[in-house]
Amino acid sequence: MSEKTVIVVFPTIFSLNKIDYLISNISKILKMKNQSYDRIQQNESVIIIDTKDPVFASSIIGTLYGIEKIAIATEIVNDFDTVLSNIAKIGQNLLLRGEKFLVRVEGQTIKYLPKDLELAATSSLIEKTSHLQTKPGSETNYDKILYTYLTKSHAYICIFIDKGNGGIPYNSHNEKILCCVHDEFSAISCLQIIKMGFEPKILVCYRSGPDLLNIVKMINQILSHIIQDKVELQFCKLSLKSSGSSSFLLKIASITEILTVIATRTKIERISVAISSMIFPAWFIEYNAKVVLKKKLVPWFPLLGVDNSIFENASEFGLEKYMPRIQNLCKLRFRDDNIQKDKIHKISQTAMKTRKTIIVKIGTNNVHDIIDSLKSNH
Repeated sequence: MSEKTVIVVFPTIFSLNKIDYLISNISKILKMKNQSYDRIQQNESVIIIDTKDPVFASSIIGTLYGIEKIAIATEIVNDFDTVLSNIAKIGQNLLLRGEKFLVRVEGQTIKYLPKDLELAATSSLIEKTSHLQTKPGSETNYDKILYTYLTKSHAYICIFIDKGNGGIPYNSHNEKILCCVHDEFSAISCLQIIKMGFEPKILVCYRSGPDLLNIVKMINQILSHIIQDKVELQFCKLSLKSSGSSSFLLKIASITEILTVIATRTKIERISVAISSMIFPAWFIEYNAKVVLKKKLVPWFPLLGVDNSIFENASEFGLEKYMPRIQNLCKLRFRDDNIQKDKIHKISQTAMKTRKTIIVKIGTNNVHDIIDSLKSNH
């Protein structure tokens, strides 16, 4: 078999029993982006994609969940001498003068051990790159890693490798969850819902024009992870002007009530509540759970026990510029206070009167398309 450059997708451990969903998502997103491919197939525990533009296609596939890592690799038959010579050849092309390298071989094979190939390839590279003054590094100290993955039939020598988004494949539960995006924290919560394998039905709650624009920009980040050509978005305007911790609790409690009304009307059984026990008091989390359960709906708390990883998640989801606002949220002090149910009911009723629904075709101008659709939907 001749050498071929392919994309290698390594599913997360939690996706190994959902590989069919991941293959389907890869196929769908490539078609959505008008990227043709010759084959998508499973080779043991990895997925191989043969496409004319592996660089662009890998960047598209990299937005999906359920992936531990993604690589552009040379695919060859799994023969010890053939793989060894190709690792040495690719290493010579990739290594620069004075760099430390690490050869890593994983996977399984029948006729030899991956460790034997690892040692042989390291020795070969030392010899063939001596004029570049390269030298082998260690597990914790290297400039470039030369990674090879073995299956029983093929070897994949990676030219480029990148970290995936983790999680499990989009909509692998075949269940919908209604979630609201109203600030940075709730945007991360919505993305976490996608990462957990659900299909989000999105409500946007905003207080003003500038607030709406800011939230729509966050929605744009979320849309890149949804495997659909068109997405339905709902909007409600909140009549809340004051700030502070008490007002913030009032806002979230009102949104929870709005979500229960919409979920009941649209027959969605699950509601995502974007609050965490690391930030909000226990009584407030329990209050929101009871509100949802009272309507015979199921509450989900995607960020319930999140800690400092929230900042890693913000960066991972492309929301790193909003981290200072999340930090400010963490500084709020909440006191035990009775929930003003009459006020919550009034806010939610008023907001429901402003409810609008639009259909957005996911593309490159999502922000402008959403704003324009709202203006024309007065």
